Amino acid sequence: MNPLILSIETSAEACSVALSKGTEVLSELVITEPRQQAGQLAPLIERILAEASLSVGDLDAVAVSEGPGSYTGLRVGASTAKGLCFGAGKPLIAVNTMDILFAQTKGLEYDFIVPAIDARRMEIYQAVYNSEGERITPQEPKVIDENSYGDILKKGKVLFVGTGAVKMAEVIHSDNAAFMQCTPFASAMAGFAAKAYSEKAFADVAYFEPFYLKDFAPGVTKKDPLKW
Repeated sequence: MNPLILSIETSAEACSVALSKGTEVLSELVITEPRQQAGQLAPLIERILAEASLSVGDLDAVAVSEGPGSYTGLRVGASTAKGLCFGAGKPLIAVNTMDILFAQTKGLEYDFIVPAIDARRMEIYQAVYNSEGERITPQEPKVIDENSYGDILKKGKVLFVGTGAVKMAEVIHSDNAAFMQCTPFASAMAGFAAKAYSEKAFADVAYFEPFYLKDFAPGVTKKDPLKW
């Protein structure tokens, strides 16, 4: 079975929705203007369904980016996805933002991929993937400097991808390093969502909470909170 899935991505400044049938992306709508999730997500969903002559009831599932990412964006995406699932009795699928960014490097040949989400100052949230798409380090916060990732840069070509890529390019100088500044998009969720559906790996609609970055920042005190 190739499930019909609506994917919602709101973890960064952009806002996007996509319809997919199995791993095939049927359509996608994107708003790149920052911080428009709260006002534009519902109209985007209505539009993409209307253009396909579908209703929420026709879907097999709804997928949403689970973070890490922006507190406000993820909260809007999660509440919208949960509302759709509650109302139509559809399962909820959560897709990790790091995986989404990795998927956006498909077709590019590197020994390692490092999805990086901008936090504050010289801080990012990141993980390291090998060329097969296996996450080989935990997802964790990191303060970057000129010595960051020296171990893997000695081993091969490394692509840093995501909203933190430009920041990393300012301090990481290596012939083995390449940088791809981009935001996550809903179309890159299709493969993960289809796999989760086939494995019945559904999130609990009642208790699902995204992975916010609001509490992340090494050395930040309660008087200096990370704000998104």
